[in-house]
Amino acid sequence: MSQNDCGSDGSLTFMVRKVWLGMRASIGEVLADFDLTSSQYATLMMTQGEPGMSVADIARNVGSTRQAANEMLGTLEKAGLIERQPHPTDRRTHQIHVTDAGRAVYRKADAAVVRREAELEAAFTPAQRAAVRAWLTGMADACR
Repeated sequence: MSQNDCGSDGSLTFMVRKVWLGMRASIGEVLADFDLTSSQYATLMMTQGEPGMSVADIARNVGSTRQAANEMLGTLEKAGLIERQPHPTDRRTHQIHVTDAGRAVYRKADAAVVRREAELEAAFTPAQRAAVRAWLTGMADACR
């Protein structure tokens, strides 16, 4: 395998990128059944765990611009999956909250994502899966 194929001699950054793009496409196919994109799914997940996130927070966490996050949130809002509420101390900021309908869609989509991830990981042993998760967590922490 050549470096261009992201083999063992290739750049670690591009190996991770190749995996991310492949997983994003695979998970994207699953999310399409719920009329969600990866960013919308991530937003529903994040705002359930941390209600009241701002548009800027969401943009940072999904890796987009504030404008793109606003457009994505508009789609979720029109679908009734999130709602924007005024921030109690900053009149320029809105807080994002998941609606009951958003929680229901997220639960169904998340179950499908978990199934697809299990299919993708099926060829790996539990020890290999644990090692990859530990490495990813450690690398994310090291990059902060």
